[in-house]
Amino acid sequence: MKRLLILALLTTGYAFTMNAQNEQESEKKRPLIELPQWVKNIKFSGYAILQYQGQDQEGAKSHSFNLRLARFILDGKISDFDWRIQIQGTNVKGPGEPTVQLVDLYAEWRRFPEFKIRAGQFKRAFTFENPTHPITQGWRAYADVINRLSGFGDRAGEKSSGGRDIGIQLSGDILPNSNGRKLLHYQIGVYNGEGINRGDKDNRKDIIGGIWVMPIKGLRLGVFGWTGSHGDMTIGQETVHTGLYNLDAEGNPVEITQTKAITASVPLNRYCLSAEYSKDEYMFRAEYIHSQGWGSGSVGNSVINYAIGDKADGWYAFGIVPIIKSKLHAKARYQTYRVKKEWGSAKTSYEVGLNYFFNKHMEMHLEYARINDKSLKIENHSYNLVDLEFDFKF
Repeated sequence: MKRLLILALLTTGYAFTMNAQNEQESEKKRPLIELPQWVKNIKFSGYAILQYQGQDQEGAKSHSFNLRLARFILDGKISDFDWRIQIQGTNVKGPGEPTVQLVDLYAEWRRFPEFKIRAGQFKRAFTFENPTHPITQGWRAYADVINRLSGFGDRAGEKSSGGRDIGIQLSGDILPNSNGRKLLHYQIGVYNGEGINRGDKDNRKDIIGGIWVMPIKGLRLGVFGWTGSHGDMTIGQETVHTGLYNLDAEGNPVEITQTKAITASVPLNRYCLSAEYSKDEYMFRAEYIHSQGWGSGSVGNSVINYAIGDKADGWYAFGIVPIIKSKLHAKARYQTYRVKKEWGSAKTSYEVGLNYFFNKHMEMHLEYARINDKSLKIENHSYNLVDLEFDFKF
């Protein structure tokens, strides 16, 4: 009996000792601060585009290395909400005057794929090309008509906004087929109508929406609409009587007057027709955009330029196909933008090029363009452009 009692005591003591050692080991492995899940879900990423571009335009020949842009991104998830913060840096103003700005700041409720709600600053719900990534878009720049009629360097005169605005958007994918693939996508948003990082200037909101069908895998056929306004536009000048007088050379009184700008909210209406096929590294896309509404015609300018009229339109079509899968792609694009919706104002480009992929994080784009710009006030409207870009992401 004594032997059994001693054995039991030894066994119990050994068990307590091992348990204590295991608890000590667990304490050592356990982090001092347990991070909440939403912090663990945060992802940091970014990308940069380095560029060389040269052109032989009459009176404006140039060739330069450029830091096209760099972006740093935080993505996260909290419960049923996804969120994003994206900051962009460029050197567009020249050495010593970089432009750093917030481009994305939004959260999206994504519990149901049929009904998602996004609020904050993000891409406008207009065109297929606008929301595409600057690198995977595959070209030296977005098409001219996208730049001018989708909120980049917009014809309306707002500052360059990367196709973004501040507002709220509803979207979703509905009507699944027998395989579960959704056949219809919708999106509609209400925005300030002034571009990024700006409040509403006229207390009137822009409404932008789109809908597209996906009858077969990889194919999208869509239509978009945009109605709104652009606030604080200078539509003319008026004479202000001050009630003060000077004497002219003959001693007669002459009233002193001042010129004052007349500002108003200017209506804006646009629509877009879109088609795209993207599958197995083959990409084909074409879009037509029509715009009605007065504008300045230049970025960041609020004075209406009546000489360019109140209508503009443009279109593009391109194809990108693999030569060596996941390594080398060939591409061709045709595009036209008409600032006055007249052929005398048309800028047309014919472009060919190659995209080479070093790996999934690094690639190089080479492009040649023959451009005919009838809006130039020179004898020779045609010129050549070469663009080489090195892109990397992390």
